[in-house]
Amino acid sequence: MLDQQLHRARMVSSVAATVISLACGTNYVYSAWAPQFADKLNLTTTESNLIGAAGNLGMYSMGVPIGLFVDNRGPRPAVAAGALLLGLGYYPFRASYENAAGSVPLLCFFSYLTGLGGCMAFQAAVKTSALNWPHHRGTATAFPLAAFGLSAFFFSQVGSLFFPGDTSAFLTVLAAGTFALIFTGFCFLKVYPHTPAYHAVPNGGSGSDTQRLRRTSSSEDGKARGARRFPDVEPGMSTPTTYTTPATSTQAQTDAEAPGPSSPSASAQLRDQTDVESARPPSDEAPDSDVDETSSLMSKSSSLPGDVLVQSSVDMDRSHRVDIRGWRLLSNVDFWQLFTIMGILAGIGLMTINNIGHNVNALWRRFDDSVPESFLVQRQQMHVSILSIGSFGGRLLSGVGSDFLVKVVGASRAWCLVAASLVFCIAQLFALNVSNPHYLGFVSGLSGLGYGFLFGVFPSIVAETFGIHGLSQNWGFMTLSPVISGNIFNLFYGAVFDSHIIVSPDGDRSCYDGIDCYRSAYFVTLGACGLGLIVTLSTIRHQYVARLREAGKGAAED
Repeated sequence: MLDQQLHRARMVSSVAATVISLACGTNYVYSAWAPQFADKLNLTTTESNLIGAAGNLGMYSMGVPIGLFVDNRGPRPAVAAGALLLGLGYYPFRASYENAAGSVPLLCFFSYLTGLGGCMAFQAAVKTSALNWPHHRGTATAFPLAAFGLSAFFFSQVGSLFFPGDTSAFLTVLAAGTFALIFTGFCFLKVYPHTPAYHAVPNGGSGSDTQRLRRTSSSEDGKARGARRFPDVEPGMSTPTTYTTPATSTQAQTDAEAPGPSSPSASAQLRDQTDVESARPPSDEAPDSDVDETSSLMSKSSSLPGDVLVQSSVDMDRSHRVDIRGWRLLSNVDFWQLFTIMGILAGIGLMTINNIGHNVNALWRRFDDSVPESFLVQRQQMHVSILSIGSFGGRLLSGVGSDFLVKVVGASRAWCLVAASLVFCIAQLFALNVSNPHYLGFVSGLSGLGYGFLFGVFPSIVAETFGIHGLSQNWGFMTLSPVISGNIFNLFYGAVFDSHIIVSPDGDRSCYDGIDCYRSAYFVTLGACGLGLIVTLSTIRHQYVARLREAGKGAAED
């Protein structure tokens, strides 16, 4: 009965994490309201892109410190802070739109708050799902990840259905809706501790001939003191739990059968176990009555009832054997290659994501300048929805496709990055040639698809290349790359668009040159796509040679 109650509680918590994530990706809906906002405040396209870039900066630049905060304080404080920051960030935009006035640096600051709030709540939601379902983390985290990708689609559809053509009301929806969704999810979001049970594996020798594992606190004073030291630890917070292995009488047998903590494989296994153990407070009682110091680490319970026994394959998976982080990461060639690929491809995608609304306005004002403003707003929201759905589809395809490449074909996951580069190349070609606004969906759809391909597979590549144990901070470093490239591409687009702007006597700023308003920017991104494709192929070649070298070294040692 207790297991069923815990299962239902974890399901509710997973739904809450998904609802929270649905409110965290609203930076990608910026293009649905940015052109009207810029027109109302008489902002240049470059100034509008600065505001949008500030939101991207908040989303990507604070990944490492936010990850550390979530690890140390637990998910709930980050969710609460995220709700407040999103509400406080979007409300001034509505006030500025109503008053037709606002300081660009101040608006950039509030845009930064929206990105920061989304990042905090999203990281907390994903971590909660991972901790609640340690044996099904892929499936559990897929739901908040998918909801994040569909966030722009959700809010743009709400705006077009209930407030068509009303930018002020749409900004109100963003301010109130993001806060309400996250606050509602906060009430049900919780990490539920697992009580791992273990069953003994028969051993052929005496206890002195086997390696025995016991869990202790970081202090050698005993478990009781460790429990007293952390009486109010919230599930999901890091605790200083360590593992020690007493010396064995037969060193050779120990090395052959159960590597000690000094070996990389055992260290990885112990750290992986610590990830699950940290989801519950320390306890003086053993988790199961039939568990002793020589029990196996093979779990006989799972997150879902009826699951078969699954033995950890940490020693067979490279992501658990490798642990590269910190200064070692910055001196690693693979890191800089992947950092470059991420920067180039993400920057290309962000330029279209942040400016698809300007593309819509430019093409329609050339194609039919009699269309009303409300029609343009609806078309902008439609293309934001197409981008969002494309991103969602790309994430799913890259996840399934990368598993197929690794498990069936025996190829590298990085080939999905080649696919992303090719999709981006095709999107840029459409952007350079589509002058009829009815076909602009090819640009937005393919851009979203390529962006989803990129972000759907990249975390797995980072984990496999540098190790699973430092993934949070390594991914935080990797997401600094779009901050740089996204700003460069967005500001360049703004400069190109502004060079074609005509200012009317009453101060209205418009471009009537159609595709020529932004064509030059897409020539640059097309060249960047080619560069990204070359770097990706060279990275695949470099990793292939490195793996062969590792395999040869392992065979020589055997």
